[in-house]
Amino acid sequence: MKLKIPNILTIGRIIIVPIFVFTFYLPGLLGDLIPFFIFLLASFTDFLDGLLARLYKQESKLGELLDPIADKIIVATALVLLVMNDTINNYEVIAAIIILIREILISGLREFLAKSQVAMPVTSLAKFKTFIQMLAIAILLTGDSGNQLVNFQDYNSHTIGIVLLWLSAFLTLYTGYDYVKKGIDHAID
Repeated sequence: MKLKIPNILTIGRIIIVPIFVFTFYLPGLLGDLIPFFIFLLASFTDFLDGLLARLYKQESKLGELLDPIADKIIVATALVLLVMNDTINNYEVIAAIIILIREILISGLREFLAKSQVAMPVTSLAKFKTFIQMLAIAILLTGDSGNQLVNFQDYNSHTIGIVLLWLSAFLTLYTGYDYVKKGIDHAID
């Protein structure tokens, strides 16, 4: 089977995760910026693989299966790393847990509904949520070096990243509720 470019990009996002983890533990500026750029690359390829698949009519069952898995692996890995090194700490961990629970719940719901041949298309709000989530994680990954990249008046990169993470968590709850409600409606029918 010959892999098409969208699937290669998706598989690349999965393969790059161990490199992402390794570079996260590099000291200093390298440990702040290399994971940041890897995460940005993964986020961009998430957008790009879907776009290319639609543009060139290369949508596939493999891509349909692997794309959400790749997204969840990179996001979950980044959130766990950020919690482990105390970038996300105390009550902020709740936002990360909300995001992770929603991802698991919606994945299970999609799988359940697929057995009934019910599609759950991604909403525009869910796409916006994903953008905010990726932006929050990317900013938080910059660590101490982030203040040189993102500094808005009296707010440092960590504060901006955490505010965006909470915004993402609230959007996650809202879109998750919407998906669960639709899923339950289909399950009851």
